[in-house]
Amino acid sequence: MTAGNAAINGWTVRWTFANGQSISQAWNAEVTRSGSAVTARNLSYNGRLGAGASTNFGFIGSSSGNNPVPAVTCTAS
Repeated sequence: MTAGNAAINGWTVRWTFANGQSISQAWNAEVTRSGSAVTARNLSYNGRLGAGASTNFGFIGSSSGNNPVPAVTCTAS
């Protein structure tokens, strides 16, 4: 996540897994799942970003079969 021209106080990233992929571990974000919809939200230490600043998160996932790249939506607050 990279802040634009203004500082942000938090961020959310959303995407949908198409073919039953799973997440077993995540870092630098609270990652939740409801069906195939996945949401990653900042933690207390990486939500505030100054203008142009960035942070990242990651996860360990698994899948089987064909897995297209999901469309990702990023929202700042």
